[in-house]
Amino acid sequence: MSAVSDLLAAYDAQLRSEAETPSAIAVALSGPLRLVTFARGRGFVTYRDLGGADATEIRRLVGAALRHYQADPAITHVEWKSRGHDLAPGLHEALIEHGFEPDPPESIMVGEARLLVADVPLPAGVTIRTIRAPREVARMCAMQAEVFGDLDPEPMTLSLLERLARNDGMSLWIAEADGELITAGRLEPVAGTAFAGIWGGATRPAWRGRGVYRALTAARARAALALGKTLIHSDSTDFSRSILEASGLVKVSTTTPYNWERQTVRGVTPSPLRSRE
Repeated sequence: MSAVSDLLAAYDAQLRSEAETPSAIAVALSGPLRLVTFARGRGFVTYRDLGGADATEIRRLVGAALRHYQADPAITHVEWKSRGHDLAPGLHEALIEHGFEPDPPESIMVGEARLLVADVPLPAGVTIRTIRAPREVARMCAMQAEVFGDLDPEPMTLSLLERLARNDGMSLWIAEADGELITAGRLEPVAGTAFAGIWGGATRPAWRGRGVYRALTAARARAALALGKTLIHSDSTDFSRSILEASGLVKVSTTTPYNWERQTVRGVTPSPLRSRE
């Protein structure tokens, strides 16, 4: 499997279903939409496609989805995950009208896991390992928040610790140099599919371009293959896209998260959890 069309078809068929949200605590259906609720007040809207809906129907679907979450006072943040290859007339305008704000688009990267496996020389003193201890997970999330410019690493720390306790197959990977955490990322095998996702890739600026992120990616790919996962997917920023492309993954589409946040009395909402690579 190598053609972009084949990879995109595998992505749509295997990942845009319940496999996309294994840690959901509730799911409601609204036409073609899956309205997912995660822990700590997070909503997430996804779908296989929009069923050929026109702009009027899409506007209605957006309004109905938002009302679903507004009715639950525990929900503080909702992400609508759009994909660039979907037929979705008027979706951007409908989301903006209902108070959603777009993040910058990211590249949907897909390819064969074996293509990411390589023996990458590490700089002197750099080591790669997996972690599980709460103190180390908190340390990893703090570094990622610093690199990404997020305000609060605690929500992601709590989410990852909960998932580790469930033993759902997720693994956390870090690279260190003289005790300093310099690169981190996670591997998420998707049950019932050929896929594993690589997420959360963050590298301190001083260590970029020195092969550390590439080595961490190769280590995660080996782990994916050991679990029987032959395909890798990732929503990638420009920092990691070029590395994944050089390894043989291809851009099959784009994804743009649109975010809605409930305003509290003081006008402050908790930091949303984001999955970045």
